[in-house]
Amino acid sequence: EVSKLTENFTVMGKDETSIKRKTDIMALYKVGTIVNTHGIRGEVRVIATTDFPEERFQKGSKLIIDGKTPVEVEIATVRNHKQFVLLSFKDLQNINLVEQYKTHDLMVPEEALQDLADDEYYYHEIVGLDVVDNATGKTLGKVAEIMELPANDVWVVKAKGQDDIFLPYIENVVTEIDLDAGVAKVNMLEEI
Repeated sequence: EVSKLTENFTVMGKDETSIKRKTDIMALYKVGTIVNTHGIRGEVRVIATTDFPEERFQKGSKLIIDGKTPVEVEIATVRNHKQFVLLSFKDLQNINLVEQYKTHDLMVPEEALQDLADDEYYYHEIVGLDVVDNATGKTLGKVAEIMELPANDVWVVKAKGQDDIFLPYIENVVTEIDLDAGVAKVNMLEEI
């Protein structure tokens, strides 16, 4: 998920002199959601939404807690607990300091995104593509969202005045993705 940051941007630090402000527009990408606190020492429970949790959630890594005034934080500790990643942040080592961030998303700036293989794409690159049927050459609609299912991802294609089309992201269905042209070419299956 992408959010455009146009508001003030606060960098957490030990004193007020380390607070910086930016007004530039910056694209941010969601890597997790803080769902609750854990204990009294400032740990938060995070559900990771990234394919790279080991890289994103490392001691010393910087993340941005999304909100009215996004806050940049540095990870102080990381550990796994059940289906969660437990994080604590430098200078926020108390439950009273992190409780306000429950339900907030953890984001990274665009420059923190990793390069992917030629046949791999970030969701934000796929959402918004025009979907073209190979058989007819007609545009079916635009990819509105991607559902993560156990077998494979499914693209939800929205077209004006028509029901949503659900396309499995598999080789026989999605035959070509051209990010420069903003198009994905597909073979429609009879069952769809």
